[in-house]
Amino acid sequence: MGTAMFPLGAVLFPHTPLALRIFEERYLVMLGRLLDESDPAFGVVLIERGTETGGGDQRFAIGTMARLSHVLPEADQLQIVARGTERFEIVAWLDDDPYPRADLRRLPDLEWNDALAPLLDEAERIVRRVLGRAVQFGGSRWDPEVELSEEPLERSWQLAAIAPLGELDQIELLRSATAGGLLRATIDLTLAAEPLLSEPIPDGVIVIDDDTDGEDD
Repeated sequence: MGTAMFPLGAVLFPHTPLALRIFEERYLVMLGRLLDESDPAFGVVLIERGTETGGGDQRFAIGTMARLSHVLPEADQLQIVARGTERFEIVAWLDDDPYPRADLRRLPDLEWNDALAPLLDEAERIVRRVLGRAVQFGGSRWDPEVELSEEPLERSWQLAAIAPLGELDQIELLRSATAGGLLRATIDLTLAAEPLLSEPIPDGVIVIDDDTDGEDD
């Protein structure tokens, strides 16, 4: 049978919300079947090559489960909200008919150690500072003052999610084997991105917005 999968142009992290507008027939079928389950959830992976619609895409082999929390039916589509839970690795992709499915191997949860609290504070200070600069130049959809979980491990994942980074850096964070490694990588990658995110776009440069933010099917 396999697990229902939703390849996206964005990375989903544990303990992070996901809003989607579903209109493609295969995903409407998928959602219809999931809603018959007592605990509906699907896997989210980042598309490596290709697009979110039409199929035929290539996908990364690591992702996060998304547990459905709200579904709002509309005329010819569904608005849904889900929340990232545990991470997984793809064991094998199955037939995409009628929607993408895969066999998964769940990855172990990270373990929190209170000795990491100063590192968490440093990561939050850096991420919020750089995020504030990025927002000035349209480089992030997250508010620098966004409220995060009080639980430290959840907060660590949420900081990774709001850090103004590209998808490949986010995949690196998602692969973290320890909470300390996650926080250190979040700090390093955010500091490395800061000079680019905080510089204004030079005159004469045309920015093309392809509207690929991972929130629409």
